[in-house]
Amino acid sequence: MSQNPRVRFAPSPTGPLHIGGVRTALYNYLFAKKNNGKFILRIEDTDQQRYVERAEEYIIDALNWCGIPFDEGPGKEGGFGPYRQSERKENYFAFAKQLIDSGNAYYAFDTEEALEKQRQEHEAKGKTFIYNWHNRNKLDNSLTLDPAEVQKRLNAGEEHVIRFKSPADETLYLEDIIRGDMEVQTSVLDDKVLFKGDGMPTYHLANIVDDHLMEITHVIRGEEWLPSLALHKLLYRAFDWEAPQFAHLPLILKPVGKGKLSKRDGEKMGFPVFPLEWKDPKSGTISSGYREDGYLPEAVVNMLAFLGWNPGTEKEIYALEELIADFELKNVHKSGAKFDPDKTKWFQQQHLQLADESVLVAGLMEILNDKKIGSSQDYVRHVVQLLKERAVFISDLWESGWYFFERPTSYNEKSAKKAWKEGTGELMSKLSEVINKTEPFNAENLTHAVKGWIQESGLGFGKVMQPFRLSLVGAMEGPDVFEIAAAIGKEKTLERIRFAIESL
Repeated sequence: MSQNPRVRFAPSPTGPLHIGGVRTALYNYLFAKKNNGKFILRIEDTDQQRYVERAEEYIIDALNWCGIPFDEGPGKEGGFGPYRQSERKENYFAFAKQLIDSGNAYYAFDTEEALEKQRQEHEAKGKTFIYNWHNRNKLDNSLTLDPAEVQKRLNAGEEHVIRFKSPADETLYLEDIIRGDMEVQTSVLDDKVLFKGDGMPTYHLANIVDDHLMEITHVIRGEEWLPSLALHKLLYRAFDWEAPQFAHLPLILKPVGKGKLSKRDGEKMGFPVFPLEWKDPKSGTISSGYREDGYLPEAVVNMLAFLGWNPGTEKEIYALEELIADFELKNVHKSGAKFDPDKTKWFQQQHLQLADESVLVAGLMEILNDKKIGSSQDYVRHVVQLLKERAVFISDLWESGWYFFERPTSYNEKSAKKAWKEGTGELMSKLSEVINKTEPFNAENLTHAVKGWIQESGLGFGKVMQPFRLSLVGAMEGPDVFEIAAAIGKEKTLERIRFAIESL
């Protein structure tokens, strides 16, 4: 790629960022980094009615947590700011006026009542009212009014909008990196409003102007913007600007049923659809996030990358650097990608196994601190090594290994019934003698001593090993029982056996 690309992620601060938005940001980021480009964050906040407090902060926090920070954006100047549309609003009218002067746009004074009347009249004839070439010359606008009359109305401050003048009868050829070549007949397009009565641009105008001024080379956005592509290409042409290349990403679909993945699907099936927890400033309701649910950002990014793209190989586990190296827009699929909560957990488990041990140690230490349990870092590291293989989340290290830190005070009923029979207490007393004599006290020596004693005594392994495990863990679970005993030490091992004999 000759020119270093400049791509942008342009969300509206109307609430938390959905994982569909995070995926759009991720694909922009991967494309930029792969091609030595810049990834820009632009906040599209022209719709002040829908603006939600803290939403912008949330978007920035989410990108940073995922490890895909922007190069330019609010608070990171790159010479193309400001990066909030509300701070750029003085710009837009001049561009709308330029389109009027070149004959590509016009003032429209039609009232909402007049347009509603047109809609009803069309409906009565079984037709749909579209404001375009078909009827614009019969409506209340600067195409039908005398220039002096238009000026008089503007001077008087009469409410109006500025509409784009779509070509009447043309075949428009469109290109998309993901979807290939498309054709649109301009006769079906409506004359979209570019500038509203409140003095604010619509999304279409602001978007094109900002992309041009920020020198955006590639627009990578969701499929829902595909119907706007024709208008956006026509606007570039009307301004006589070079259009960027477009790529429209597939939708993320519900795990079951049809349609787009929504917050409700997550609530119903018990998985997050937001990267971070979100507390609604108005209602106070809290929506769960991947971070708070214990997912590693690497797992979330890996999962999102595969929702709509794959490298064309068997490889599925990727670090961010590897994604950057392998990512190609042409390998993004056209059809929607079904979200799979189980697959997300699988990615989490794989990344937990690959995670730096210090991350897991710090995570388990934090849980212990919360529970006011003191423990050394070296001991916690050893426990992590024993439990890591079966864990999906850091919290599983506590759930499945609490007995490394606390003595069981009760026993799983079913396990106790199975393992503790008449005479088991005596066997455990004898086992205690063997354990007491084992020196140095480590898993290898303990295995050798206990297994040797079982064989010499002609006992069944289950008869000894099951109650032994039950004494240490309180249930029939956990890693190698000799590893558990070695970790907690001789004194605690003997104490737990003693307690089990008394209790059971």
